[in-house]
Amino acid sequence: MDDQLSALVVIFTEFYYWLTVVIMFMIHIGFCMYEVGASRRKNHIHTLMKNTMLIPLVTITFFFFGWWIYFAFPNGPGITGGIVESPHAEPWSQLMGTHMGAGADGWERINGVFWAAFLLFSWTAASIVSGSVIERIQSGGFWILAVAIGSVFWIIDAAWGWHAEGWMVQLLGYHDAYASGVIHAIAGGFALGVLVVLGPRIGKFAPDGTPRDIHPRNPWLVTIGLFLIYTGFWGFYVACNVPIWDIQAGDGEFFSATNIYLAPTTLSAITFNFLMSLSGGLLAGYWISKGDAFWTYSSGLAGIIAASAGNDLYHPIQAMFIAIIGVIFMYKMHFYMEKRFKIDDAVGAVAVHGYAGFFGVVIAGFMLWGYPSSPNTEFAAINPLGQFIGAIIMFGVLGFIPGFIISKILNVFGILRIPPSVEIAGLDTYVQEQINADEQAIVDAEAAARSS
Repeated sequence: MDDQLSALVVIFTEFYYWLTVVIMFMIHIGFCMYEVGASRRKNHIHTLMKNTMLIPLVTITFFFFGWWIYFAFPNGPGITGGIVESPHAEPWSQLMGTHMGAGADGWERINGVFWAAFLLFSWTAASIVSGSVIERIQSGGFWILAVAIGSVFWIIDAAWGWHAEGWMVQLLGYHDAYASGVIHAIAGGFALGVLVVLGPRIGKFAPDGTPRDIHPRNPWLVTIGLFLIYTGFWGFYVACNVPIWDIQAGDGEFFSATNIYLAPTTLSAITFNFLMSLSGGLLAGYWISKGDAFWTYSSGLAGIIAASAGNDLYHPIQAMFIAIIGVIFMYKMHFYMEKRFKIDDAVGAVAVHGYAGFFGVVIAGFMLWGYPSSPNTEFAAINPLGQFIGAIIMFGVLGFIPGFIISKILNVFGILRIPPSVEIAGLDTYVQEQINADEQAIVDAEAAARSS
């Protein structure tokens, strides 16, 4: 590092992202608690392990190719250019490990923590899918889906629309500061694609097609889980900013926090808007669900997601009202899709993340119409058509379609859904029976050996 100021900027940035990763870990703790609380007792261990084991699987695959995709694919490739050389993100790079060397432009200190921040986004994308499919999916099939969304498809959309040089930002004026589409819409769309193939839980629908409520078995775990997700989501917001950046580098000095597109913002602005959108979501959820605790807590999260695309630029009162409208939209869509298409979204993940995220991207096009999408004045400005196309790409092209196709393939090979007998008995019960059978076989073998 050339001087003390440069060193301070780099080391502060390193520490900043390191702390965001610690805070964001609460998101995954929250998802584990939330999903176990929403599932029936006979499936608790399976639900927990399914969501726990995506951590090593997505982490390792993200190390080998997910991180590289983000830096290599902002041009498509083939839309605004080819594959971008990204030597610091290749798994064999010296910068993908312990490195104190000079001449690395700070990457020797920020590469690992920046990678980890994006990795936690990957876990979140996979966990969103995890909740929607509880109590009927095979672990192996889910883990394949988790790697696909966590280390491939969401990071492609991040390269396209959540990168300072992404082709969607350049050509469409796409703006999604806190990932209404980039994380939430794509994961919700992917989950919907999986659910169409997976089908509903046994007993979810009456013979006449009327949906039955399968209430959470542990409301306390659901409540604590969602509050941990709120907390981790705040860390997620923090991680979506570059903490200190010279906006006028080469033309004077102007240091500021920036959004993911390197446009100046303030942490005060996002603090106002995060809390106002959370509050708007909670109020709307309490009202529209008539005080249902599960949907009230979920709506707080949906409110944040609905406002996230533009929460770097909204006024706090705008953020609140966008959250309110987004929650009403996602709630109505959930029950319409459930009744019309027999979609059994066990925890409302498609609604809370997918529909609210889609809404958030689209509404930002109208609310921020004409604002710069990026500090680069040659890029398209934010506009309704660009945001709508972006929402379709996130939810449909990179979300629903891959989720549907991969699930179809898994289903053909018999590794998507558990057998009906196992589902009725419970996944935990089935596993315990297998353990008991194995133990009994050992006892029988020892008895036979002694008698001989």
